[in-house]
Amino acid sequence: MAEKAWPDRAAGALTRYRVMAYVTGTMLLLLVAEMLLKYVVGVDESVVRLIGWIPYAHGWIYVVYLVTVFDLWSTVRWGFGRLVTMALAGVVPVMSFVLERRVHTDAAAQIATGGPAGGQTLRAADAAH
Repeated sequence: MAEKAWPDRAAGALTRYRVMAYVTGTMLLLLVAEMLLKYVVGVDESVVRLIGWIPYAHGWIYVVYLVTVFDLWSTVRWGFGRLVTMALAGVVPVMSFVLERRVHTDAAAQIATGGPAGGQTLRAADAAH
C-alpha cells in the first residue's frame, strides 16, 4: 500500500484536530457549568447525579484531543512551544476555540506550501506574519 502524500496526511491531521478542538472546548464549557451548578449554586443531589458524567467524559475526550494535537504537531513539525500551547488549549475555557482558528490558518498555509515547517515555533510564525 502506497504511503499518502504529506499534504494529504497533514490535511487529515488538521481535520481531526479541528473536530476534537471544538468537541473538547464544548465539553470544557459543560464542565465549567457543571462545577458552577455543583459548587456555587449548590443544586439538589438529583441534579448532581444527572450531570455527574461530564467530568469523566471531558477527561476521556481530552485524551483523544491530545492524540490529535500530537498527530498534527508531529505531521507539520512545529516547535515544542506550539505543542504545549495546543495541549493547554484543552484545559483553559474558550482557548481551544481561539487557538483552533490560529492553528487552522497556520496549518493550512503550511499545507499550501507542500511541506512541513521543520520546527517552526510560535515566535517564528509570529515574526513571519
